Amino acid sequence: MANHPEDQEIIDLFNQDGASKEKAFTALVSKYGETLYSQIRRITKNHELTNDVLQNVLVKIYQNLEKFNQNSALYTWMYRIARNETLNYLEKEKRRTGVDMDDSMIEIVAGHNGLDNLTEQEIWDSLQAAIATLPEKQAMVFQLKYFEDMKYSKISKKLNTSEGALKASFYHAKQKIQDFLLNQLNL
Repeated sequence: MANHPEDQEIIDLFNQDGASKEKAFTALVSKYGETLYSQIRRITKNHELTNDVLQNVLVKIYQNLEKFNQNSALYTWMYRIARNETLNYLEKEKRRTGVDMDDSMIEIVAGHNGLDNLTEQEIWDSLQAAIATLPEKQAMVFQLKYFEDMKYSKISKKLNTSEGALKASFYHAKQKIQDFLLNQLNL
């Protein structure tokens, strides 16, 4: 899958080593740092944790960018690293502390009385578990569309995928999440 021209320039510059490598990485962080931060923050719901995870993500991207095989768009590859690193970090933190890390504020949609017996954190954890079961592309599209309220046209450019394919991915992701939640919560 071809990258956007500016992404390809960053990759080519990074592969030149020396000062070019640093310049390329600075351009990459400038272009995608805020988006990666937002993606991580949606999962952690905590500024300090987000900064810690983002640092780890940027280190991994820097260490592995030369190995990037360009089978996907650059942002898709970085998203995958950020998502995996965030989930791994939270799992380690949960084991270390033995407690939930944050009380997420989730708006409970009326319609299911079974939700009344659950805490916001239980609902949030169930939603995150449902998203974790999705294929990577569906999870990415769901998060960009649902949490960031990004337009399909913008997601299409970011992921280098057609809008029709994105709409199908989002639809299937919603169905799978709904089925997962109804099954897990016995609703």
